[in-house]
Amino acid sequence: MNIMKKTVLMCLSVYLGLSFFTLSSVSASGIFTEVVPLERNGITLHLKRYVEQDGKKKKPVLFVHGVTYSSHEFDVDYGDYSLARYFAKHGFEVWLLDIAGFGSSGNVEDGFLPDSDYAAEDIEAAVRCILKRHDIFSLDILGWSWGTVTSGRLAARCPELVHRLVLYAPIVAGLGDGQVKEPFHKNTWEHAAEDFQRTKDGGIDFNIVEKAVADTYIANAWRYDKDSSPNGGRRDLLVSGDRRLIPTAEIKAPVLIIAGSNDPYVTPALCEEAYRTLGNKDSQLVIVPGAAHAMFMERPYYKTFREKVRAFLSADDEKTSGGNEHTASH
Repeated sequence: MNIMKKTVLMCLSVYLGLSFFTLSSVSASGIFTEVVPLERNGITLHLKRYVEQDGKKKKPVLFVHGVTYSSHEFDVDYGDYSLARYFAKHGFEVWLLDIAGFGSSGNVEDGFLPDSDYAAEDIEAAVRCILKRHDIFSLDILGWSWGTVTSGRLAARCPELVHRLVLYAPIVAGLGDGQVKEPFHKNTWEHAAEDFQRTKDGGIDFNIVEKAVADTYIANAWRYDKDSSPNGGRRDLLVSGDRRLIPTAEIKAPVLIIAGSNDPYVTPALCEEAYRTLGNKDSQLVIVPGAAHAMFMERPYYKTFREKVRAFLSADDEKTSGGNEHTASH
């Protein structure tokens, strides 16, 4: 299948004003949202944009979700916690993509089909669609968790498409040998809560994440992802810790590696290792002490996280330079 040709045709429908192909709305905060048609391999992909309608030029950025749960995780719309809406209010046009079989994208018969390489091709299709709309050559991308594996592989394979890349909570290495025999994961409310930090008795630590934020996130997981998700990505991750999953040495774009020191899936040492392989002098490494896998929803850390990401993605606009930044945020 010619991805570029198909993507261009799908995007043209937006320009021609065929409103029945899109769903759009404007929130009370003034953020316009629109679902843009996209299809690959006969599967409809859910691609949604968030943009503030203030007449100013916006910089597009694509957010890529992890395994199990889809892109709604970037729009936990409680208080000011929505990452998508924050960036939409600060000069960005934010795009969210659901990989095939996840969330609001079309179903897959085989849950092992959307593995890391397949997902990278879905991301490529979305990137090409966005680039066509803006008539630009490359795009900023933020990947979270498994999304660092998939977006990292795209950046290595198609360096011309990626302007800047954020690897947030990167799954640098395999998480340990595991037998993933079922093509679909059985989702539960308890599983959706596993990324939050815990108290000694095993409950969610509501000193770290506000209860309403956790409730909103878990409710969205049940609403959009329901009771099952594809397991291809999980099978890729549950391999020996000796396996490196992100081809960081092959990535040409500036990369921000950002992770929390309490993340159960990644260590500062692995982030340091990955950082040392990056070739672009404008790459950065930020370790946030005390934060964990879901730091963008954690009360003490979410502002630090998004400010670091925003500064990195805006570096070209601000005409900053200064080589590699190697910092620990407090």
